[in-house]
Amino acid sequence: MDVRVSHLAAQSTPERRVFSYVIRIENHSDQTWKLLARHWDILDAHGHTISVDGDGVVGEQPVMPPGGTFVYDSFVTVEATPGRMGGYYVMQDAWGARTRVPIPPFMLDVPGERTLN
Repeated sequence: MDVRVSHLAAQSTPERRVFSYVIRIENHSDQTWKLLARHWDILDAHGHTISVDGDGVVGEQPVMPPGGTFVYDSFVTVEATPGRMGGYYVMQDAWGARTRVPIPPFMLDVPGERTLN
């Protein structure tokens, strides 16, 4: 899994920071998997956590054969940076067995911006 994050300065305000992210999911197994659902835990610099659950990703429930990949992009907002986002995907194999695939946490930060208190 590969994640690329970008701060969207033109869509952000000091009270609401907007980030886009692109995720590339790769199936390194010898089985076909379907991405059924996702769970995100989004934490901002004030310690506020938001949990988000939903079916699939960006309106799709992609099926990935062995060696297959799926790439999608989305966005997230946080009140204060730096923030962090991580969670898991719920995947299902051809026999109906389900498993959780962790999404390692990644940073939501504005490059070059620091406030000293």
